[in-house]
Amino acid sequence: MKKLFRSVFALFAMTSFAVAADKKDIVDTAVEAGSFKTLVAAVKAAGLVETLKGEGPFTVFAPTDEAFAKLPKGTVEDLLKPENKDKLVDILTYHVVSGKVMSSAAVKLDKATAVNKKEIKLAVKDGKLTLNDSAKVATADIEASNGVIHVIDTVILPPAK
Repeated sequence: MKKLFRSVFALFAMTSFAVAADKKDIVDTAVEAGSFKTLVAAVKAAGLVETLKGEGPFTVFAPTDEAFAKLPKGTVEDLLKPENKDKLVDILTYHVVSGKVMSSAAVKLDKATAVNKKEIKLAVKDGKLTLNDSAKVATADIEASNGVIHVIDTVILPPAK
């Protein structure tokens, strides 16, 4: 019986490790999804790739390409210019919270502090987690090796200082 238990435990441990090893980091998960091309381009332009590939854990509220398309015409192109890097970094880091916050925990919060030290207002409206009364979480709890991604339908902009 002990032998059987050890064998089952060893198999479980190997399977768990294999599943964990298969998970990609936040950046690679976003790239693979295919609906975050604008976000990935912005992360590259801001020089945040290595950070978001780092150990974390991070919670990323990831706007889709459609979310970026809602911004006024020319906004994304302007933000991607080298002279606007600081503003781009501020916007992108406003979409990231330190730690791994799953949706089951996020729905119980009324605010979260982004890595740029600015607060994001959280609320549940019509059964959906909402950020700053504008962005809705369309898909929650996409796990990555270094955190979690929650897909949002609108880019959130940090409050002025």
